[in-house]
Amino acid sequence: MIIQKTSALIVVDVQNGFIDGNLAVLGSKKIIPTINDLIDRFDNVILTQDYHPANHISFYQNHQNRKAFDVITLDYGEQILWNSHCVQGTSDADFHRDLQATKAQLIIRKGFHANIDSYSAFMEADRQTKTGLAGYLRERKITDLYIVGIATDFCVAWTALDAVDFGFSCTVVLDACMAIDVNDSLAQAKETMIAQGVQFSDSKNLF
Repeated sequence: MIIQKTSALIVVDVQNGFIDGNLAVLGSKKIIPTINDLIDRFDNVILTQDYHPANHISFYQNHQNRKAFDVITLDYGEQILWNSHCVQGTSDADFHRDLQATKAQLIIRKGFHANIDSYSAFMEADRQTKTGLAGYLRERKITDLYIVGIATDFCVAWTALDAVDFGFSCTVVLDACMAIDVNDSLAQAKETMIAQGVQFSDSKNLF
């Protein structure tokens, strides 16, 4: 058994908006049973939740003459524009009803600043604004992180890369993730994660 008391499961953005809502990722609903099985097996569970204001800078609707997946340049670098999704106070932002969310000890809300996007559970896209997750994990003597959820090539990857940067051992559980894969983003994300020391596994190999 690999999972220890010093291990934590981070469940990334298993929300209506990414499953059957405004930014649905094809096939993402089928990973929920695997995620629920992992939640049952971990003592330490953290959820992340995309939680945007309606005027968020990443929504193409908030930019003239733009469409989804266009790339613009902001003060902190390049920004992909998305369809409006996971807006605060809407059902699109809620966790999917099939997710066993009640076991989570902590929920990290991301993207609630209107002028900064946020993929990672650790740090927003400006690479300065921290969420406090690293400190939370260290206070609880967590050293090994297992990351699942949506999307492999964006929020999962950014979370995994930051986990390594903050000094944690990090494994992405591939059969409990689903990718958007726009413009070869999945292959690029995997290459970057491998180069930075992120490990990959399937759920059946964790126990």
